[in-house]
Amino acid sequence: MDNNKIINGSSTQIIELNPELRNIGYADGININGALTEEEKLEMIDKAAVKFGEFLDALGCDWKNDPNSMETPKRVAKAYVNDLWAGRYNAFPKITTFPNYEYDGIIFEGNIPIISMCSHHHQTIMGKAHIAYIPQINQEIIGLSKLNRIVEHYARRGAIQENLTVRIHDAINKIVENNKGVAVMIEASHNCVQCRGVGHQGTSMKTSKLTGEFIKSNKTRNEFYEFVKS
Repeated sequence: MDNNKIINGSSTQIIELNPELRNIGYADGININGALTEEEKLEMIDKAAVKFGEFLDALGCDWKNDPNSMETPKRVAKAYVNDLWAGRYNAFPKITTFPNYEYDGIIFEGNIPIISMCSHHHQTIMGKAHIAYIPQINQEIIGLSKLNRIVEHYARRGAIQENLTVRIHDAINKIVENNKGVAVMIEASHNCVQCRGVGHQGTSMKTSKLTGEFIKSNKTRNEFYEFVKS
């Protein structure tokens, strides 16, 4: 795999920023080429704060004379750049992989927290992701916490849940070369449903993308679903 580093002479690898990985999902309304520097982020925050102030003006909000709202444009801009959309502006996380000498079963991590933002109404999406893959013997496996970092990176870009599911799957599929299958399921609640429009509390949405043995084998697919339920 491109951009690998060997650590202390072992075969442990760090997957450096890979443009192919960072570019997954850039059809989702993202118009940034490469990660931003801290200086560029501050400049973006200042520009966005001005525009958000104008947005509040258009809504008839006297934010300039409200002590609770005077800093709101700056707060909102910082929240987007540093938190809600941080995945758009940060480098793809370094992913550590390790040699796999004999394990050929399912590797599963469940209940990975997700906080994202829907593309339609810019309301939060909150839920959890369940990820599984089957490595080949004598190939690489991903450091466990790196699955969390992959989820966090793509979730913090903002997207519709269907696309987010595919982005996470495709990244893992690319990192774990020659895998036997990848499965991703996301279950999340959407504030655009709960706080506006129909206003239905307690609803959730499930999406999944399965490939390889998770599609071909009923036994493997059922094992994944049992892991999710347990």
